[in-house]
Amino acid sequence: MNSVLDWEATPNPVKTNRAGNIGKAVDRYEGPLKVTGTAPYAYEVEPPSPPAYGVLVSAPIAKGRITHVDTAAAEASPGVQLVWTYRNAPAQGPRPERYDFFTPSPRPALDSDQVYYFGQQVAVVVADTLENAQAGAALVNLTFEDGAKAVAFHDHFDEAVQPPGESDVEIGDFEAAFAAAPVTVDEVWRTPLQNHCQMEPCATTAWWDGDQLTVHTSVQMVRFAQNSLAETLMVPHKNVRLLTRYVGGGFGGKGSFYEDLVLASLAARELGRPVKIALSRQQMMHGTVHRPATDLHVRLGATPDGKLTAMSLMTVTHCDRRGSFTEHASNFARNLYAAPNRLTGHRLIRLDLPVASAMRAPGEASGTLSLEVAMDELAEKLGMDPVELRILNEPPTDPETGKPFSIRQLVRCMREGAQTFGWDNRNPTPGQVRDGRWLVGLGMAAAIRGNFLLPAKCSFTVDAEGVITVKQGMTDIGTGTYTVLAQIAAETLGVPLGDVRVEIGDSELPPAPGSGGQFGAATAGSAALDAGMNLRAAIAEIAVADPASPLFGGPSEDITFQDGVIAIANRSERLSDLIRRNRPEGLTAEGEVRPAADAGMWSSHTYGAHYVEVGVDTVTGEVRTRRMLGVFAAGRILNYKTARSQLTGGMIWGVGSALTEGNAVDPRYGSLINQDLASYLVPVQADIGELDAIMLDEVDDKANPMGIKGVGELGISGAGAAVANAIYNACGVRVRDYPITPDKLLAALMAKGL
Repeated sequence: MNSVLDWEATPNPVKTNRAGNIGKAVDRYEGPLKVTGTAPYAYEVEPPSPPAYGVLVSAPIAKGRITHVDTAAAEASPGVQLVWTYRNAPAQGPRPERYDFFTPSPRPALDSDQVYYFGQQVAVVVADTLENAQAGAALVNLTFEDGAKAVAFHDHFDEAVQPPGESDVEIGDFEAAFAAAPVTVDEVWRTPLQNHCQMEPCATTAWWDGDQLTVHTSVQMVRFAQNSLAETLMVPHKNVRLLTRYVGGGFGGKGSFYEDLVLASLAARELGRPVKIALSRQQMMHGTVHRPATDLHVRLGATPDGKLTAMSLMTVTHCDRRGSFTEHASNFARNLYAAPNRLTGHRLIRLDLPVASAMRAPGEASGTLSLEVAMDELAEKLGMDPVELRILNEPPTDPETGKPFSIRQLVRCMREGAQTFGWDNRNPTPGQVRDGRWLVGLGMAAAIRGNFLLPAKCSFTVDAEGVITVKQGMTDIGTGTYTVLAQIAAETLGVPLGDVRVEIGDSELPPAPGSGGQFGAATAGSAALDAGMNLRAAIAEIAVADPASPLFGGPSEDITFQDGVIAIANRSERLSDLIRRNRPEGLTAEGEVRPAADAGMWSSHTYGAHYVEVGVDTVTGEVRTRRMLGVFAAGRILNYKTARSQLTGGMIWGVGSALTEGNAVDPRYGSLINQDLASYLVPVQADIGELDAIMLDEVDDKANPMGIKGVGELGISGAGAAVANAIYNACGVRVRDYPITPDKLLAALMAKGL
């Protein structure tokens, strides 16, 4: 590991976990603030002086241009201080021709008369109160020329092309092997466009002090947003301080930022006063990113004894006209099962829709809804148990690269899950188990999600009271970052958890990549461990060099840290006493982590297995999940409570993906049909029966110094497929067009004569 310390030669207190802080079910660090309503989210931050309020105006067409602007009534409206459209918005950095939502570059707002999608922000009104801003926004009069648009995904398959810079991955001769296979599956699954639906909308509070901008906003990536905002405003990066201390949900939808950040910053500079702007719920649905729809073509070929000889998953998906995002729903299949002849790839259609981008477990969440159901169909054709079919095709090394796995416990996940869930009681013949009016079925699916480590830095400071302060430009989007950083600090420095302070979500702190991609805890935590180890070493050097310390003259490498006390054998003193004598102003050490030089030698993933019991009402088409169990192998678990919450939350999301969640596009306007949380259906408490997640003991020593991985996206991967497989076991019909709503299921039942 490229780090300040030699991890092989230096004792790692986190591995021994002497105080037991790592893995412990610790309550949320910031929990009391959130449940008492005193954690200020971006829109709730109190600026240094009374703010003005901005309201955005959205385009009512999918494609075209603005032909006439009349803002006179809005400008004359009571309390209105500023009205901008493309005609008078301030100059900003130019937008790149093609942009990636995760690469820093200018994101100008109101920069053109062109409209690229329904819901694009085309004007802003700023007033002394929110109500006056809303009234003024309603008076903005814009006329549009409505152009020919392409918004229906399945009507434009003839326009599908290979994504830029990509090629299909083929090993062996798939077509020949599939044609020769004695047993085959050849089906297409469809997943719909989905919205992120975070509890907190995107919002910004901004103010200037001379040429220095301070913005509180709701984003997942601090440095990315800071740098892009500075480039948009055409000011030095150092002139922008961006804070995002509390984020009410992200899921990838806040991986970038939106017009609220840019326009609040510009308006605050123009007016010389703080400005607040928040997107409405309807603007969140239309004007922010979404998970694109997919068509997933799975072809499997196998011998009669169940060995896969051919495997293919080809995905068609879409993005917006100016973007380049591809939902890589085929990628996970490259690492899951052994098959000598393989073909995977993607096709992309550009449509006149809002930006498509990452949403929790991008790729796996959609892709597993196909392959993991296809494996179930293959098992039935073979007369095999679905668990045993998967185990039979377990690869000894990465099936595409031949690299050794850093660690892989997928089989153990499936075995332990089957035993705990009572899989042996499953009747393999569909439609045979009834509970009153309900047909009952069991289903399972495997889960996989890649493991990543990105560069990050962190600093630890110990003060004269023995309190440790952790500082890092990381974010907590509801996942528990505050808490696990506190646990790492407490364990590394041997202090009580109550003696740790955590400061994150600030661009002035040591940089971290932010929350997303399931890399957050491993990346931020590894940098924190390095900072803690460096601070331990600095403290030890001071102790053995201090004549007033009982540890004076001792070997620094033998010093232990526990309960706020440092000791060598039977000689000890309180950490606070040592610091008070020697560094009353405090002692700081920094740390960092970078991917190891040999990281590319290993195939590194997280794994799991889902088991589900459902009930199906053949009269109404209603599906109820009765029991769900997930068993996961995801490295060292930092906090049992927060990790379990992430995993079960993902499993619940998987239920939604299978049964309720999706958005349709109105072809007349290019608008989304479901525009609020009342019509966009996600699971609620009554939809989920018994639910549990088990985390296997695992330490992946190839992943990072702590052996940890992420869990935030693993829980959703495969969960929906397990629900779909359980539905088939219950009633004997399959619906391959998600979500599996009652109307689709009833039609399938009637078509089968049930």
